Amino acid sequence: METPADHTIVFEDVSKFYGEILGVNRVTLAIEPGITSLVGPNGSGKTTLMNLMTGLIRPTRGRVSVLGLRPDHPEVFFSKVGYCSQFDSFPSALTGFQFISSYLRVHGRPKKEAQELAWKALHRVDLLEAAHRKIAAYSKGMRQRVRFAQAIAHEPVVMILDEPLNGLDPMARAETIRLFRQLAGEGLHLIISSHILHEVDMMSDSVILLNNGYVVAEGEIHGVRSEMEEHPMQILIRCDRPGLLAARVFEQDSVVEAKIHKDKRGLFVKTRDADAFYLLLNTIVVEDGLNVESIAPADDDLNAVYQYLIGGGEAG
Repeated sequence: METPADHTIVFEDVSKFYGEILGVNRVTLAIEPGITSLVGPNGSGKTTLMNLMTGLIRPTRGRVSVLGLRPDHPEVFFSKVGYCSQFDSFPSALTGFQFISSYLRVHGRPKKEAQELAWKALHRVDLLEAAHRKIAAYSKGMRQRVRFAQAIAHEPVVMILDEPLNGLDPMARAETIRLFRQLAGEGLHLIISSHILHEVDMMSDSVILLNNGYVVAEGEIHGVRSEMEEHPMQILIRCDRPGLLAARVFEQDSVVEAKIHKDKRGLFVKTRDADAFYLLLNTIVVEDGLNVESIAPADDDLNAVYQYLIGGGEAG
């Protein structure tokens, strides 16, 4: 069942060029509620895609809408959208509390309501103790959290977060990811760009993989991986007789490579049909009495998916 347009972020054949430089090209997406991560190297188009969502830039071609809204009417649009940039830009004389409450006042919230929302946002990012300290004295991680507090203070339904985990220590990262999951559970859209691939893999409902301005894949991580029929999946089988297994697996046409692990206690198998391979492995175990210790995809993570898709090398 499709999500209605007023609950979806939609890109319709969107391109953005900066003169002769490509930002993104021919992007068509429908982003549903939950956590969607944008992944790609510098220059891949992540920030351009986010800036298009927030109306900070306009597409050269195509149409962007956020929950049925377009950024032509910023008062309405930004009542629904929160944006957290990766760049610092703070009035140095303000405290964290003053920064957030004044932002809310500028956007028309009454003083009392603005103060209540500011305290609530600071509490959610665990900055209450630093609320009356000047932002100029904040650490990098604290500045990152106060930016996030500002982005959620007006209680938007769409959060666009550019590298929000940068500068956070491991405990703060874990707590921030927990907050992301909580907000997603409340029905929000969270669009997050990140290069910390194992954390993206852990927290995301879906991913959009970008390279050189193009969307090279999108969807749930394992679903993206299963669609990559042209790229073999690598599986590591730990067993007592890897040589025997290597000889037998080539009975299957979809197995393209088998390589004994350097410790002689396992076999790497590359196959284009993992389900058929697992069935064959069951047969080998029964017929040949193979003692299998473990079976695990050697590249079933976001980093491997991304490297395969952009042709950056093999996993494992």
